[in-house]
Amino acid sequence: MISPADLFAQSDPGITAQRAALQLDAASTSLVQAENASDRVSALTQTVNAYEEGLIALRQGMRQVAIRETALRQIFDTRSAEISRLLAALQTMERSPAPLLMLHPSGPGGTARSSMMLAEVTPALQAEAEALRAQLEELAQLQSIQAGAAEELREGLAGAQTARARLSEARADRTDLPLRFSADPVMMQVLLNSSETLRAFAEGLYQLPEGRNSARGYGNFDDLLGALSLPVNATILRRFDEPDAAGIERPGMVLATLSDALVTSPFAATIRYAGPLLDYGNVIILEPDNQYLMVLAGLGTLYSEAGEIVQAGTALGLMPGTHDFGAVSPFSTDGTGAGRSETLYIELRQGENPTDPSPWFNATGGN
Repeated sequence: MISPADLFAQSDPGITAQRAALQLDAASTSLVQAENASDRVSALTQTVNAYEEGLIALRQGMRQVAIRETALRQIFDTRSAEISRLLAALQTMERSPAPLLMLHPSGPGGTARSSMMLAEVTPALQAEAEALRAQLEELAQLQSIQAGAAEELREGLAGAQTARARLSEARADRTDLPLRFSADPVMMQVLLNSSETLRAFAEGLYQLPEGRNSARGYGNFDDLLGALSLPVNATILRRFDEPDAAGIERPGMVLATLSDALVTSPFAATIRYAGPLLDYGNVIILEPDNQYLMVLAGLGTLYSEAGEIVQAGTALGLMPGTHDFGAVSPFSTDGTGAGRSETLYIELRQGENPTDPSPWFNATGGN
C-alpha cells in the first residue's frame, strides 16, 4: 500500500490525488475482506489505519490541486489585458484575407518591413497561444480531478466511519480477551478520589499490589528505544517540558490528531488503567515492563479495560469528535498539521519519575 510520505513526494498534484484515491479503494476492499478474517479485530484495525492514511493523503492531494488551480487563475488575472490583446490580434489575423495582410500604406518598403516584423512576432504569438492553451487544458484537468476527488473523499469518510463502527462492535463482542489481573475496584476508586494530579495518580498506580506482577514476559522496554511508532496518526505539537502558549510545561509530549482518529498500542503491554481521569478525558495507562508506565490521555472512545494484555498495534480507542473535512481551500491548513483539532498527551514514567518519551519513537516531526 502506498504510504502518505510517498504520495506527498509526488510533484504532480493530480497524480498525488489520484494515487490517494487508489489507496482509499484498497482500504474499501480490505474492509470487505476484514469481515471474513480469522482475527476480525486485527483486520479492522488495519483497515481503519488504511482509511485514515488514505483520507489524509487525498486531502493533501486535493489541497495541492487547489493551490495549482489558484496559481493558474492568478496568472490569468495578472495577464488578462495582455491575453485579451493577444486573442484580439489572433482573431483579426484569422479573419483578414491573406493578400491584405501583405499590403502596407507606405508601399513595398513598408510591406517588406511589416512582413519582417510579422515574421518575428508570429512565433512569439504562437508560443504565447500554445502556453495559454496548455494552461487552460491543465486547469480543466485539475477541475475534473478535484470533482472526482471530492466524491472519493465523501465515500472514504463513509467507509472510515463504517470501519470504526465495525471495529467497535468487534472489540465489544470479544470474549477471549487475555487478562493479566483484575483491578480492585475499591482501591482504584480510592486512588481516583484522592489523586489531584496525573502525577499523583500514576505514582499511586505504580504502588498498587496488582502492578507488581502485571508486566512480565514482554522483554526489556529499553530495547525498544527508537523503534516505536506513534500511537496515532499525528504531528508533534509540543515536546517534553516544552511550554505551551500559557507558559505551562508538561513532562510529556502533546500530539495533534484528527477527530475520531484511531489510537493503538505502540508496544506489547498490560493495561493498568482505562477510564476518565481528572480533566484529561479518557486515559489509558500501559505497563510494558515493571520499570515503566506510559500514559495516553485525551481519548474519546475506549476499547480496552484494566488488566487486559495487548500487543503492539492493538486498537485502544478513538480520539474525540467527528471528523468532517468540508470543502477544500488552497488556503486551508489541511495536510500541514494545523487542521488537527484534538490532542493526545503522552507521558512516560520510569519508576515514579517522568522521562522524555520522544527517544522511544521513530517519528521526528509527525505523520
